[in-house]
Amino acid sequence: MTKWILKAAVQKTISFLPAKERINFFFQKHVTRGVKLSDQHLEYKLDAARDHIRYYETYGAIPRDVTTVLELGTGWYPIVPLMLFLAGFDRIVSIDIRKWTSKERQLVSIGRVLHYLDEGRLAAYLDRIVPERVHTLRGILASPEAFSEEAINELIQLSPRIMDATALDFPDHCFDFICSNNTFEHIYEPVLRKILLEFKRVLKGDGVMSHFIDLSDHFAHLDHSITIYNFLRFDAWQWRLIDNDIQPQNRLRWRDYRKLYHSIGMPIREESYLAGNVAAVRSARLSAEYAAYTPEELAISHGFLVS
Repeated sequence: MTKWILKAAVQKTISFLPAKERINFFFQKHVTRGVKLSDQHLEYKLDAARDHIRYYETYGAIPRDVTTVLELGTGWYPIVPLMLFLAGFDRIVSIDIRKWTSKERQLVSIGRVLHYLDEGRLAAYLDRIVPERVHTLRGILASPEAFSEEAINELIQLSPRIMDATALDFPDHCFDFICSNNTFEHIYEPVLRKILLEFKRVLKGDGVMSHFIDLSDHFAHLDHSITIYNFLRFDAWQWRLIDNDIQPQNRLRWRDYRKLYHSIGMPIREESYLAGNVAAVRSARLSAEYAAYTPEELAISHGFLVS
């Protein structure tokens, strides 16, 4: 049995169990090692943070120090909020459907970011850093026992919230900047439509949205015997049998996201994407459901949508 099939089977089974999130975390930590903050994972997040900040600088209307940010998908490690904090943004609200973070993972994140700073590597991701905020992070790391998880969040100006993004508990037009990283691809289109409509409601008229989307088959991240287009060979009914609600994959392609934005009147100011491997798509066995897409459309693997 190949790795991806084994992982799919395990996650499908876990999705039916009580305390499925806790069980999946154990599985990810001790079996697939997906929880570890490796250099590759860290730099992936640093890249995303750098680009989010660049897009805000290009299109944002107000200075960072009075900018309120909403992040969709808190995840396990608050790398992007830490980067926004160091870059001088005022307040970051981060929402997720479940709680994944912990004090331990906060400290790991702070330690890794400071390590990159001390080695001179963080300059490649941040154009400017607020010195006082570096001092705050060093103070947390110097005496971690003195701070609770909640106290650390307050110091880094982060407000994590467990919330359904289709029904946000925020007033109209209250955020200057909304961003997400590797989150949209885990949300099926009907739900994502509702989330985008909520974002449209809570974003200020001169606000900015920046979303980084990974369109690849995530099972290929673990199993290199398959390509990042492997999941496109299944019909919808087959994919429903394989997919799970622990880490679902909607399989939307780039043009689907663009169509979704246009259907709700969400203007796209800028888009950038990786073209992917067209040759791999041409040689792949694809479901008939993707017959209307060109190989170039199907090959796009990652991208930013900025609005």
